Amino acid sequence: MLALLLARRYLFSPRSRSVVNLISGLSVVAVAMPVAAMIILLSVFNGFETLVRATCTAFDADLTLSPRAGQTFEAARLDTAALGRIEGVGAVSFLLEQSVLLEHAGRQATATLRGADDNYAAVFPLEEAVTAGEWRLRLGDLERLVVGQSMAYMLGIRSLADAEVNLYAVRRGSFSSLLPMANYTRRTEPVGGVFTLDLETERTYVLASLRLAQQLFAHPGRVSSLVVRLTPDADPERVRREVAAVAGDEFRVRTRDELRASFYRIMAYEKWGIFFIALLVLVVASFSVVGALSMLIVEKRLDIRTLHALGADTRLVRAAFRGEGYLICALGAALGVLLGVGLSLVQQHFGLIEIPAETFLTKSYPVEFRPSDLGAVLLSFALVAALLTELTIHSMIKKNA
Repeated sequence: MLALLLARRYLFSPRSRSVVNLISGLSVVAVAMPVAAMIILLSVFNGFETLVRATCTAFDADLTLSPRAGQTFEAARLDTAALGRIEGVGAVSFLLEQSVLLEHAGRQATATLRGADDNYAAVFPLEEAVTAGEWRLRLGDLERLVVGQSMAYMLGIRSLADAEVNLYAVRRGSFSSLLPMANYTRRTEPVGGVFTLDLETERTYVLASLRLAQQLFAHPGRVSSLVVRLTPDADPERVRREVAAVAGDEFRVRTRDELRASFYRIMAYEKWGIFFIALLVLVVASFSVVGALSMLIVEKRLDIRTLHALGADTRLVRAAFRGEGYLICALGAALGVLLGVGLSLVQQHFGLIEIPAETFLTKSYPVEFRPSDLGAVLLSFALVAALLTELTIHSMIKKNA
C-alpha cells in the first residue's frame, strides 16, 4: 500500500513539475497511440472479413454436395425430398457449372457458366445483388443470362435492350483441327440482368438456367452439385452430418468455410501478421516508459537514501517505482483503449471515413469491433509492460541502492 502511495505521488503530485513528469506524460501518450492503432487495425480486418463472407453468401451456399468421383452426376441419384425433411434444411437447388467462352460485339471473355434450377433464388438472395434488369433466368421458354457488372463492361454491354451474348462450350467427344468451330456448341441468349458483387465474382460467373446449361454442355439430366440453404436456427455441423448420411458415401458435403478454407486461412494469417507488426511498434514505444522510469530513479536518489535510512528495504523501493511504471502503462493503455474502441465504434455505426472508389462494395471502410481482439491487445501489452518495467527496476535500483 505504501509503495502504491509513493508511486501515485511521484506521478500526480501537484508540487512536482519537472522534466521527468513531462516525460512520464509523453510516455503515456506514446503507449496509448500503438494500443489504439492495434485495436483499430484489428477492427478493420474484422470488417473486411465480414464483408468478404457476406459477399460469398451470394455464390457459396451454406452446404454444397458434390460427387467424390467425376465432375457431374445424375440428379435423380439424390433424394431431394428426404434432404428437405431434415431439420434445419431451408431450400435446395441443383447446379451445373462449366467454363464457357462469351462473345459480344467482337469482344470475348472466358467465364464459368452456372446453370441453376428454379429453386436457385430460394438458396441465394439474388434480388439484393442484381442492380440492373431482373434476376430471373427463364421466362417460360425464353432463356436469359445474368452477368456481373465487370463482365458486362468487358463485353461492351451498355444497355440490356440490345445485349445478346454468344456462348461457346467445348463439344465433348470430338475434336477437329480443320474445322475449329465444329469443336464448340454455340448458343445466343439475351442478358436479362446484371449483378454487382466483388470484382473476382463479377468476372468469373454468368448465371443461366439449368436447362440451358445441360443443353449447352450436352449433359442431359446431369448436374455438378446440389446447394443447400440452412434455416437461421440450424446447427451447421449437425445438418451437415445428416445430409451426408442421406446422400451417401458417393458425395462430399462441405460448408461455405470449407469451400474457401485456404482464402480464410490467408486472411487470418494477414490479420495476425499485422497484429505482431503493430506489437513490435508497441514494444518500441514502451521503451519510453523505460526512459521515464530511469530518469525518475536518478532524480529520486535522495528519496531512495531517505527511505533506506527510515528502514525501507530494497523490495519496498522497487515496489514503489514498479508501481510508477505500472501506472504509466495503465494510463496509456486506458487512453489507447478509449481512443481505439471509440473510433472503431464510431466508424462501425456511422461510416464517417469513406472509400474513394465508386465501384467498391461499400462506401465507407468496414469496421467491426470484437472484444476478443481487445483482450488480445491488452494481454500482449500487459506482458510487454511487465517485462520492461521489471528489467528496468531490477537494473536501476540495484545500481543506485
